[in-house]
Amino acid sequence: MKILWQVAKEAKKYKELFIVSIISTLTLSIINLIAPLLMSKMTTLVAQGLTKDDLNQIKNLVISLIVLYLFRILFRYLSNYMAHQAAWNLVGELRMKVYRKLETLSLTFYRGQKSGDLVSRTISDTGTFELLYAHLIPESITNLVTVVGVMGILFYINFKLAVLTCLPIPLILLAGWIFAKKIRPYFRKTQKSLGILSAQLQDNYSGIQEIQIFNQQPLATSKVQTKVNVFTKFMLKALNLNAIFHPTVEFLTAIGSVIVIGYGGYLAYLNQISIGDIVAFLLYLTLFYTPITGLARLLEEMQQALAGAERILEVLDFPEIIIDNPQAISLKKAKGKLIFNKVNFSYTEGIKVLQDVSFIANPGEMVAIVGATGVGKTTIASLISRFYDPQDGFISLDDHDIKELKVNDLRKNIAVVLQDTFLFDGSIRENIALAKPQAKKSEIVRVAKMARIHDDIITMPQSYNTEVGERGAKLSGGQKQRIAIARALLYDSPILVLDEATASVDVQTEKAIQKAIAEITGKKTIIIIAHRLSTIRNADIILVMEEGKIIQHGTHNELINKRGLYQKMCKTQDAIVDRE
Repeated sequence: MKILWQVAKEAKKYKELFIVSIISTLTLSIINLIAPLLMSKMTTLVAQGLTKDDLNQIKNLVISLIVLYLFRILFRYLSNYMAHQAAWNLVGELRMKVYRKLETLSLTFYRGQKSGDLVSRTISDTGTFELLYAHLIPESITNLVTVVGVMGILFYINFKLAVLTCLPIPLILLAGWIFAKKIRPYFRKTQKSLGILSAQLQDNYSGIQEIQIFNQQPLATSKVQTKVNVFTKFMLKALNLNAIFHPTVEFLTAIGSVIVIGYGGYLAYLNQISIGDIVAFLLYLTLFYTPITGLARLLEEMQQALAGAERILEVLDFPEIIIDNPQAISLKKAKGKLIFNKVNFSYTEGIKVLQDVSFIANPGEMVAIVGATGVGKTTIASLISRFYDPQDGFISLDDHDIKELKVNDLRKNIAVVLQDTFLFDGSIRENIALAKPQAKKSEIVRVAKMARIHDDIITMPQSYNTEVGERGAKLSGGQKQRIAIARALLYDSPILVLDEATASVDVQTEKAIQKAIAEITGKKTIIIIAHRLSTIRNADIILVMEEGKIIQHGTHNELINKRGLYQKMCKTQDAIVDRE
């Protein structure tokens, strides 16, 4: 009921369409109830022997039936189309609601999710609501009205036969309750396994080059096959229950029909019921048992829809961790003063990634963070943009705790270039303009020149309109990195975070990027994370990290003359350069 109630709230927007559909459905049910009465009356007239007046009456009955059947076409159209129009609009609305919710969730949520499964929830699971609103609800209304209406007519025609007609119903309802209870867990597992399969396929398609490089097609195929087998196993278990339930219901309804026909024949023999009433009873019997026989399909679709709804509501009900406080402060353009004060952070409880990290980056300063892989450098970059919140300590921007600032305002003041550059499937111009969609061509060209990527772009077939492919597959690593730098420069924020921004470029390009960074040094607060120490020699302050702690800090000249990790790192890298 909780699931249905939450879904019903989403459907309120399309209530007019649903009302038209329900009214049409009810009218259609009434038409289906009236038609057999007219047929029965015609049969009775024929059985009694026809007179001239009877022929006129039959003609009127035929005309009435034709008119009824024409109206049935109209109301069936309204019932089906309006329900589908409302249902698919609702599905579209839910897909966007799920997507918008996923956009707001923190990276903590995404660390435990697979993108393919989220795609499955957004598309496949939301699609099950079409079953619920375009099929299950209208058909349930039709079936309920039909069963109640037919039952009333059958009791009116012959009480004893009507009682026999109802005998199988308790058994059918009991079987339906057992069926629904047994089949729903399998549909839940089916929906989940479909999401896992989607995630595996997306993984394989994204890494197809690596699969082919290492000749791991058999292993990749095996992983997909395993996921397909799991999905098939749960689907077949659900279908197995369905295959048992369907014939059980059909058997019970068939037995009911046989009893009614046999006893009806006996009553006719005793002259306690007319031939016309028997014909009417048989016609209504079909109407009566058809919705009951269809109970299996409705229950199956209902459980499938509810299983999909559960997976959607898991996303919609997931708590948003990184949100604006009720008293959040608006900060339009920051000066760029950034402070970390005794910050502790863990992704997993009990395993500290950062321990008592403290430093100050004043406006216009360049602060470099160096250290081995896994010491928490990238985590610092994530905390600055508030993708996560620290467990202890605080981070401030312009002397405001960033938790007290509006999240959008905070991120408008920070541009980030990540080591793992992501480009969207589109043109180079669109990817750079992601930071400022309304940017003019001249602005885009300016930042591209600053990032030292302009010369590469103009040699491409369509210049700035060149398509980059999925994840920038048509570009080199260095080109992607420089486009990301151009994008960050276009954002024109007072704080620039460069997380291994030169990791994928050659030495010559690195020197060019260093010149670009030098051009903005003093104009922005720059936080630069680097393995190549040559890129941070001119930093105002260098923070050396080890095991989540800052163990050294100072300028390059200060640190190179002290025994410690930084001096050791510089000597190691100089030795590598000499060997090259």
